[in-house]
Amino acid sequence: MTNKLTLIGGLLCLFSYTGFAQNNTTVRARNLDIAFDGVPGKNNAITDVANLEVGYKTLIEGTGNLVPGKGPVRTGVTVILPKGKTDKTYAASSFSLNGDGEMTGLPFIEDFGIGYGPIGITNTNSVGIVRDAIGQWCFNKFSKKDFVDFSFGLPVVAETWDGVLNDINGFHISKEHVWDALNSAAPGPVREGNVGGGTGMVCYEFKGGSGTSSRIFTIDSVNYTLGVFVQANFGRRSELMIQGIPLGKAIPELEPVVHEQKRKDGSIIVIVATDAPLLPGQLKLVAKRVTHGIARTGTFSHNGSGEIFLALSTAVPVYNNSAKESWDVIPKGKLDKIFEATVQATEEAIINALVAASDMEGINGNKVFALPHQRLMEIINRPRAIQQ
Repeated sequence: MTNKLTLIGGLLCLFSYTGFAQNNTTVRARNLDIAFDGVPGKNNAITDVANLEVGYKTLIEGTGNLVPGKGPVRTGVTVILPKGKTDKTYAASSFSLNGDGEMTGLPFIEDFGIGYGPIGITNTNSVGIVRDAIGQWCFNKFSKKDFVDFSFGLPVVAETWDGVLNDINGFHISKEHVWDALNSAAPGPVREGNVGGGTGMVCYEFKGGSGTSSRIFTIDSVNYTLGVFVQANFGRRSELMIQGIPLGKAIPELEPVVHEQKRKDGSIIVIVATDAPLLPGQLKLVAKRVTHGIARTGTFSHNGSGEIFLALSTAVPVYNNSAKESWDVIPKGKLDKIFEATVQATEEAIINALVAASDMEGINGNKVFALPHQRLMEIINRPRAIQQ
């Protein structure tokens, strides 16, 4: 882990953080006694799926007026390694609820039903550099004599827009930043809020960012795990719902302070991972259920918002010989528990991102405030009759 902090004339000049997954020091929604359906895993994180790792690189630099190319910088990159630091494949599928966004590598997944290697999430303008850096990392780590041409792969990299707080046109993320995130990726508890690709994001006009959750469920006496990771950067204040309570309407204060710039509608990227054995077609059904989890938090998906979801299974097919493989899968009639877990974990991951985030000031003095914990608890604990 690296931390750099330089003060010049009392001003913050540089903070660079390589986030190990196990360094979790933030408050989570359950710490505030917010109730959620379902049973979470040990870490209540996507890393509860065995062998899956998460890594971050967070970039915070400068204050004051925007100078393109110089800052202020409020951005980063998140990497998710479904099979750890290996090139092993995993079954996968995707769903685009609203395509005003980007997730690379989907044509290959759509046609062949598999992915492999790390998944990246960053800001809109850094998708290219993150994709190339992941590809180069894979080539350096996994190239073989008989597979050199494709060892770079077709990396999956997604984005949301952080231009309210970040010098997004300054292209501050480098290949080295991505490699730091990849090399530091780890299992265990996962930091949330203002970290990685979520550093400069805004959700329901509160500070948003990175969030995660998991669920344990049983099908035919077998326990399975499903985890969700979100980069939350969407929604209007008046839409926010927590536990069915119109919380955004109840907190009209703490509106973002934005100078000389209008905010886009924003987006959300969601990665769902499970160890339940599922075919790619079944995983597409899982990816579609993410929609219901997002809806539980209040939004209807605005025209300019991008909502793109990837679902994957780490279960391994059996290779009988070089010409045949067998898939051991859960039948369609027993998928409801997986769908339910997806909805529950998606909802909680979004609320975790909001709860974990902290106030942030960025370009031009723009400032976005965190969801106030005390006000949140007061409203949730009111008698239901007066919560409206």
